Amino acid sequence: MARQINQWLRRIPVWAVWLAGAFPLGLLIWDIFTGGLGVEPVRDIEHRLGRTALYFLIATLSVTPLLRITGISLMRFRRALGLICFSYAMLHVASWVSMEMGFRWQQMLGDVVKRPYLIFGMSALVMLVALAVTSNDSSIRRMCAAGWRRLHRLVYPAAVLASIHWIWALKLWEQKPLMILGAILLLLLLRLAIPRPLRRRTQILQKTN
Repeated sequence: MARQINQWLRRIPVWAVWLAGAFPLGLLIWDIFTGGLGVEPVRDIEHRLGRTALYFLIATLSVTPLLRITGISLMRFRRALGLICFSYAMLHVASWVSMEMGFRWQQMLGDVVKRPYLIFGMSALVMLVALAVTSNDSSIRRMCAAGWRRLHRLVYPAAVLASIHWIWALKLWEQKPLMILGAILLLLLLRLAIPRPLRRRTQILQKTN
């Protein structure tokens, strides 16, 4: 079954992932111009961009556990998923800087110091920037594969910090952000808990597919 699925996945071009990734942004733009936002449009724009970044971050984190458990490989799409996540994270921060803070840099720095959830969010963003700028073949060759993999493990603390940033910003224990945090922690546990024999079997499956 995994072999057939992988053969089908090879027919999907990477640009199709980027096209799908642009759909939430297109829907947001549509809502902006058609009055589909709530009573606090700036807040809605910021939150929707941030949530979408987290959704694509979870999709990125799911690639390796899916491969190790089922043999289904989405590896050729993982870079695109990660960069789409980064793009939404940057749009989330840009909307906060421009629409909420009005480019008042001194006030922004003061808010970051006074509001710990902003520190969590900014820390996650710095990690995502490091991952995004090294998400290319040139960086892999320059850093060597082992060093590149070590750096890209930052995706896990970045994901945890981003989800805590969301929960803390809401100041409420809402179900959706808690589920997001739970999903991220589960994916991290799966990555750590899958026994090595299964990893080797998956590598064999990947080569034979």
